[in-house]
Amino acid sequence: MSSSITDTLKQLLDIDGAMAAALVDYSSGMMLGSVGQGLDLDIAAGGNTEVIRAKLKTIKALGLNENIEDMLITLDSQYHLIRPLTQTRELFVYYVLDRSKANLALARRKLQSVEGQIAI
Repeated sequence: MSSSITDTLKQLLDIDGAMAAALVDYSSGMMLGSVGQGLDLDIAAGGNTEVIRAKLKTIKALGLNENIEDMLITLDSQYHLIRPLTQTRELFVYYVLDRSKANLALARRKLQSVEGQIAI
């Protein structure tokens, strides 16, 4: 795991309610870096790879010329944000927040800011 990836992902943990984050290659499901705790990020990386693939397949089937900006999965106690990288569409950042503590708007802005700093 690259220390620059880890250092960049650590910025996501700076906001209230942030639990964990990972950089994932959705072509393989492999996690390239992670920070935080609270869930098994290896399992999450693989599972969310399938979420991205399914959405991309649906976009293609609909004939849409669109890109995914981000995806939000709202659970009872957590928010899960998935954001494909603008520069490298095969990679995405997976971001987990405690729903009772996190401000979703701030988290999305932070994720957008950090996504632009990831260099692969």
